[in-house]
Amino acid sequence: MYKVLVSDPLSEFGIQKLLDAPDVEVVRQTGLSESELINIIAEYDALLVRSQTKVTAAVIQAGKKLKAVGRAGVGVDNIDLNAATNAGVVVINAPDGNTISTAEHSFAMLMALARRIPMAYKKLVDGEWDRKSFTGVELNNKVLGVVGLGRIGAEVAKRAKAFNMKVIAYDPFLTEERAQKLGVQYGTLDDVVARADFITVHTPLTKDTKYIINTKQFEKMKTGVRIINCARGGIINEKALLEAIQSGKVAGAALDVFEQEPPVENPLVGLPQVVVTPHLGASTVEAQENVAVDVSEEIIHILRNEPFKNAVNLPSVPAHVLEKVEPYFKLNEKLGEFIAQTAVGALKEVVVTYSGELTDIDTAPLTRTTLKGILSYHLGEGVNYVNAPALAKSRDIHVTEQKSNYSGGFTNLVSVTLKTSQEEKTVSGTLLNGYGARIVKIDGYSIDIVPQGHLLLIHHNDRPGAIGRVGTLLGTNDVNIATMQVGRRDLGGHAIMLLTVDKEVTPDVLDTLGELNEISSVIQIEL
Repeated sequence: MYKVLVSDPLSEFGIQKLLDAPDVEVVRQTGLSESELINIIAEYDALLVRSQTKVTAAVIQAGKKLKAVGRAGVGVDNIDLNAATNAGVVVINAPDGNTISTAEHSFAMLMALARRIPMAYKKLVDGEWDRKSFTGVELNNKVLGVVGLGRIGAEVAKRAKAFNMKVIAYDPFLTEERAQKLGVQYGTLDDVVARADFITVHTPLTKDTKYIINTKQFEKMKTGVRIINCARGGIINEKALLEAIQSGKVAGAALDVFEQEPPVENPLVGLPQVVVTPHLGASTVEAQENVAVDVSEEIIHILRNEPFKNAVNLPSVPAHVLEKVEPYFKLNEKLGEFIAQTAVGALKEVVVTYSGELTDIDTAPLTRTTLKGILSYHLGEGVNYVNAPALAKSRDIHVTEQKSNYSGGFTNLVSVTLKTSQEEKTVSGTLLNGYGARIVKIDGYSIDIVPQGHLLLIHHNDRPGAIGRVGTLLGTNDVNIATMQVGRRDLGGHAIMLLTVDKEVTPDVLDTLGELNEISSVIQIEL
């Protein structure tokens, strides 16, 4: 009999699957202090929490029988992931439970904004009957621009189509084929902002999506556009949004999230053109129950040693396999991160090829790690070692693992190929005894560099002075070059430079580099 402790308030419906399981005993004991939890956790096989319980390293260490910790929600900030991983405890969450809730809230905000419902409500309850000040706009035949077409974005698009809206969407993983399957029009970010009457964002907050909607994007929009953000604060530059509203470019905005929460002294709050709610996207009875249902089901699978999903730490790998593949985890993830930043177009296929000594071991954990590196560049921290394959499948990305006898003279070699809607890119890496992970080949060009830090990948014509002009320009702009590697196939032909620099290079310097005669492209890579 397995014992499961539920230490935060969860509904009977949410944990019903646990209660009904014949081989599971459920104990509900809430409001425990850390010391009280430590005193009793040793007798339990699994722990189910929401946000109140802090699952610290001490709690995990005391849980000698613990196999799983489940968080009935998305975030796992209250759980020490490193301690759980080191102890072999699987941590799971419920990333899908609030999809419908957030999609519905986004659409409710869109409609409230279109018809100015909150503003009209306030004036009426204040005692004033005013029909003239609140003329709205119809959704019928309007264009909805969706930035980020993941689970939630796709659900919003589905609802928009029911209102006879035309939907155009941008997502780094969206291909024209998948757009057609979803019944939306494929577009670039510029296409979306230029054509949309309403724009809703549904991306994670990453380095690349922070301020993805900014002053330049507002300048490209139609006058009278309306903006909705129920995803993450910081995707839209709030200062730029305020200026766009004040100038009349943006007719209104509906915001459920903010760069700083709560939004203290935020000038957007209180503007008559802005509808605001206090981060209510997942705040429905059903969403709260759904996440508990999802986690309860996964805990049962883990306890019974059945296949499970939604783990946010490294899944269990047999000790004899882990010993052989563990040294390659960092290499594979860095190769994934690297190639994701070099490829242009919607990702369609990933091929990971193992050569040398790697052909004799189970490399599935390494392929998951590679995929995590690729997807996390676009999707952020929501990608983990377990859900990466499912996320790829949901985006129609085909993943292939291959073994090859050719290792290019290296004891081991990992090659990652990305095939996108526009091109194909390959990067290869290896482990050198005493030196660690190295990138040794990029699209057929031999190279030797450590995959970390600030990198510049420059494609250029192999002409005298080209390297010198790059170095001079960077030096003039106070950018110090730590290392430089040059790869070429033919004398005087096309070549690449891969530079490690001491700090991030500003966009204007990158643009100036790209304008040099010999340079065909400049890509900044952060590892």
